[in-house]
Formats: sequence, C-alpha cells, structure tokens
Amino acid sequence: MSQPRPDNGHRTYRVPALIALASMVGLISALIGDGVFDAISWLALAAIVGVVAWAFMFRRKWAPR
Repeated sequence: MSQPRPDNGHRTYRVPALIALASMVGLISALIGDGVFDAISWLALAAIVGVVAWAFMFRRKWAPR
C-alpha cells in the first residue's frame, strides 16, 4: 500500500490564490484606464462571480458526510 503524500499547501491554496489574483487584476484595471481596461475588469470580476456561483451549486456534492 502506498504512503499518502504530505500536503504542502500547493493544492489547498491554488484556487484561492487564483481568485485573489483575478480580483486584483480586475480592480486595478478598473482603476487605471478606460476602454480595454474596463473590459478586462468586467471579465475578471465576472469570472469570480461565476466561480463562486459554481461552487455554491456543487457544494453539497463535496460536503463531508
């Protein structure tokens, strides 16, 4: 039987770090310019809302029993 690998946090914090990065990109691009920057900010912030909505829809599937 194989030994479980120790979790060093990379798998645990990968998605929250990506969400934080997307929110920073979205907020900073909204502050620094117009036009393309507005589109980038809308896309980045809408993606975060989509990820959160997806997580709420499927959270019962992953909940501990």
